[in-house]
Parts: sequence; structure tokens; C-alpha cells
Amino acid sequence: MSKAAKKKSSKKRSGSEAAQFDQKTIQEFKEAFGIMDQNKDGIIDKSDLKDLYASMGQIAPDSQIDAMIKEASGPINFTVFLTLFGERLTGTDPEATIVGAFAMFDKKDCGKIKEEDLIKILQNKRGEPLDEDEIKAMYKGKPPIENGEVDYKAFAHLITTGAQDELASA
Repeated sequence: MSKAAKKKSSKKRSGSEAAQFDQKTIQEFKEAFGIMDQNKDGIIDKSDLKDLYASMGQIAPDSQIDAMIKEASGPINFTVFLTLFGERLTGTDPEATIVGAFAMFDKKDCGKIKEEDLIKILQNKRGEPLDEDEIKAMYKGKPPIENGEVDYKAFAHLITTGAQDELASA
């Protein structure tokens, strides 16, 4: 690589954390951003987050939503969104990321969510919903569900290690 090319590629820019993602991951973030941007104006704001929680049957306190919004340096467009996740995900593993996502729906902060909430999340039409066959396949994997509650930390572990275990035993 020439000095000019190196200089150009190492140019400081805000959002450099986003450079760590491959195209598939960026596409997944675009889909997630689209789900969160409820009014489709290209910016995730307080009303978008309130609507997102409401669509999942949750009511988030203003203080929680304000804290989420304050994590960004300005309006949360896609670039800022990607940068926030880049900062958050640096040094974290996918399991911790999945646990963090499920924790948003853990009203009691007890490490469990209702089984019906898990199904709602997995079948959410705004993302890539699982169909009935995929839900049945999930149950065949014996998810940690007891008395209608999902231990989402154990579930995240199953999701992230289950496929590797299957491949190793094949």
C-alpha cells in the first residue's frame, strides 16, 4: 500500500467504530434501525423508542428512554446508530449482545422473560420474523423455558453455542 493510500485509509472520522462491521452485519443493523425508526424519518428519537416498546407490549419510563437518547452525541441517524453499536460491541461477544437485547424486555430485572414475549420478539413483523416451523425447531432445541418463563441468559448461551456444538458432534 502506498503512503498516500495508507494516509487516506487511516484518516480520522467519526464513526470509525462502524468500519469494523462486514457488509452482512451492516445490513442487519440497517434492518434493526428500520425497526426502531418507527416513523421512518431517518432519525431514532424518543417517540420512536416509546412506540417500539409499545409494539412489544412494554411501557418504558421517560427516564430510561432519555438515558438511551443521551448516549448519542446528536440526532440518531444510521451512522450514529452504527457508531453507538460499534462502541458498545467492541470487546463484547455475541452472547452478551443477545443477553443485552433480551434484558430490555426483562421488566423485573430477574434474568427471565415471559415465554409469550419471547415468541412475540421472534415473530415481530418489523424484523426477520420466525415462521411456525422455525418456532417448532427452536422448541426441539429444548430452550430453557420453565413455568412459562425463559431464562434468557441460558437461551442466549444456547443460541450462540448450540450451532457450534451441533457442528462439532456431526
